[in-house]
Amino acid sequence: SSSSGDEALRDKRARILSRGLPKQKPIEGVKQVVVVASGKGGVGKSTTAVNIALALAANDSTKEVGLLDADIYGPSIPKMMNLKGNPELTPKNLMRPLKNYGIACMSMGFLIEETAPVVWRGLMVMSAVEKLLRQVDWGQLDYLVIDMPPGTGDVQLSVSQNIPIAGAVIVSTPQDVALLDAHKGAEMFRKVHVPVLGLVQNMSVFQCPKCKHETHIFGADGVRDLAKTLGLDILGDVPLHVNIRETCDSGQPVVISQPQSDAAKAYLKIAMEILKRLPVPPA
Repeated sequence: SSSSGDEALRDKRARILSRGLPKQKPIEGVKQVVVVASGKGGVGKSTTAVNIALALAANDSTKEVGLLDADIYGPSIPKMMNLKGNPELTPKNLMRPLKNYGIACMSMGFLIEETAPVVWRGLMVMSAVEKLLRQVDWGQLDYLVIDMPPGTGDVQLSVSQNIPIAGAVIVSTPQDVALLDAHKGAEMFRKVHVPVLGLVQNMSVFQCPKCKHETHIFGADGVRDLAKTLGLDILGDVPLHVNIRETCDSGQPVVISQPQSDAAKAYLKIAMEILKRLPVPPA
């Protein structure tokens, strides 16, 4: 009949179309993946990713959290998490993540010299991303936080199309130039059907340590306005504070080293907001 012929044609078309895209396959042992992204570099994305991972673990000590540094060209997780050395290999030839503060971490930075530049073309980068996604023994994780490179290029598309992502968090400062790129980042995730959980307004206000006067160095509320335009939530504001920078540079992120500080509380609130928006994980 004509209806069964139509159905066969539809099936054939769907098969041909699906050939072009890699099949999404979960990372073994990982329940939910949260990516932390930014349209632009220099907006504090890696600092945010590190402190979000630590805050997710601090909010619920029964949960296992991992951190994957997918920023191939500028891996900063080893320094921020105070980790050095090469991963050991399991009998199955998988890399064992390095661990600190209870967080399992994997980064390109463990595989190359600290000062060596990664001078690679696209295909080599794709191959490295594939290894970091598929050839790591994460054990059992409730959440894997992925620190994405800035922008909307090959790595973002490769990660988004290869693995199921529970949600994306977009980090931006309130500055107009950063907001333009954050907007593009949000649209890219929508195109590849990754739910955007919300935006983080970073470096939102600077308070003078002497007189306590507050200055909006990068402008006020730009990220809030962008969130309204995109119909997204603001997950939280993080102030521009010297402690956040100093603690990450010394490998003792603020959530761990100064848990009672306003900065740490800001990250803990963001982690809570992320958890509220994640789908219920598979049992």
